[in-house]
Amino acid sequence: MYFEAFKPRSTLVVDENPVTRARFPFVDVHAHFFGAADMSDDQLEKLVGEMDAMNMAALVNLSGRSGQALRNSISTMEGYAPERFVTFANVDFRGIDDPGWTEASVTQLEADIRNGARGLKIYKNLGMEVRDSKGNRVRVDDERIGPIWDLCGRLGVPVLIHTADPAPFWLPRDENNERWFELKERPNRIRPSDQYPSWETIIGEQHNIFRRHSQTTFISAHMGWLGNDLARLSDLLDELPNVYVEMGAVLAELGRQPRTAKAFLERHKDRVLFGKDSYAPSEYHVYFRVLETEDEYFDYYRQRHAHWKMYGLGLSDDALQHIYYKNALRIIPGLDASLFE
Repeated sequence: MYFEAFKPRSTLVVDENPVTRARFPFVDVHAHFFGAADMSDDQLEKLVGEMDAMNMAALVNLSGRSGQALRNSISTMEGYAPERFVTFANVDFRGIDDPGWTEASVTQLEADIRNGARGLKIYKNLGMEVRDSKGNRVRVDDERIGPIWDLCGRLGVPVLIHTADPAPFWLPRDENNERWFELKERPNRIRPSDQYPSWETIIGEQHNIFRRHSQTTFISAHMGWLGNDLARLSDLLDELPNVYVEMGAVLAELGRQPRTAKAFLERHKDRVLFGKDSYAPSEYHVYFRVLETEDEYFDYYRQRHAHWKMYGLGLSDDALQHIYYKNALRIIPGLDASLFE
């Protein structure tokens, strides 16, 4: 039998409290609907029905793109249910060293926000894959991008930024790498040192823009890839009041350290948002169970992210309300507060 086929069924007998509906209405701040503009009313009706069943009050589509494509996405999703959907714009970094790129990009983003975008989403290609015309890597903290961060600060819209990947992707794929299974299943996620800067270098560039643009609200995606080092993340949040994090695709980090994660989330309840990353209704149930119950030793939903078991954190209602919706209400413009009453 190959290792990948080993999926033992636990014989542990403990109390089980699966949760299929969140205790409070919540906002998913990390969703991707790349084909939003082409969704039919039937598809949107089904989506809203699934959201209602989970108690999801609003969903943020981070893949709005820009220009006419953005307007089409907003018209389709928000035209169907304006109170339930939010759209973020994206920036195209191609041609970054062309004369006038910064000014043109700022002008386009300003138009996108005027046309309904309520935030900016930055993909992980910035800092890893984006190159200028000479083939040089474009740093996350490249000064040519600075005016874009400043614009978001002036207009009061958040920047949700995904920088780098889990640090083990930079480590040797050997018997000591706890992400070995994921890297075997997805070898394109390996980050060889001759092709990529170090993880610390890229993450450091992200932290630089947080410090330089203190009037801009940043949401660091995936807990800033520091879900496995909550003491370091806590220090970062203490230092930088303009920074929030969201938990998309890193629930497994929280669920394996229930006491430490609970203490972190209770302390920083006003700086963490709920996010999922990939839309699959049954997978949200694991998030609810980790956050709301004190269950022990239950399965995560994707083996390649975690071959370990989950434990419930049993968060207080106050922490849950902040993570589920209060923080999103505070920093994302135009959310309908009546959805959470």
